[in-house]
Amino acid sequence: MLLALMLFQQSWAGKAVNFVLTDNKGKVHRLSDYSGKWVLINFWAPWCPRCWMEFPLLNDLDSRKDFVVLGIAMDYGGDEASVLTYANRYNLRYPQIFAGNRRDQNSPSHQIGPVDFYPTSYLYAPDGELVMFIPGIVSKTKLASFMDQYSRDNPTMFAAAPVAPGVSQALPSAEPAASAGDNKTVPSAVKPAQYKKAPVPAAKKKVSS
Repeated sequence: MLLALMLFQQSWAGKAVNFVLTDNKGKVHRLSDYSGKWVLINFWAPWCPRCWMEFPLLNDLDSRKDFVVLGIAMDYGGDEASVLTYANRYNLRYPQIFAGNRRDQNSPSHQIGPVDFYPTSYLYAPDGELVMFIPGIVSKTKLASFMDQYSRDNPTMFAAAPVAPGVSQALPSAEPAASAGDNKTVPSAVKPAQYKKAPVPAAKKKVSS
């Protein structure tokens, strides 16, 4: 059971709310701003060693012309300086959103999805579709494989119409391996399925990749 939890990937298929996030430099980021690109939302905490491990990969992903990474720092106890310390130490070149406590009523996570432990990421396809939930460290190999397969299965996604205000029209991989110190509940794995859109407004459908 433990091995299954460590190895599984889990993706969400369904329409995504057009999130609105403001980074530490005052710039506003909306999902609709990045139509035609993959968007990875990465939730992390400055005290999380596993988060530090994936920073180089996230920098590399963000350097791609077809990819955008948005970091959302959380649970830093009000010490924003600690977020900047780690962002500078690892030379994070992608935008950072200071999000306070994940249990806050106005937490940015409510616009995207649950955050039960760190790191946690969500991937949107170029057409705005929410296609993957990554509870753990992002795997470059699995991410690339997922994106290639999704692109083959959805050849017209780059031609999708611009995202309308409020709700997106349409937009990759991980190895959760939660450490004992996290003491968080890891979602159970489900069998792989096709990349299908979830009914709207029904709850998001879990799909393993």
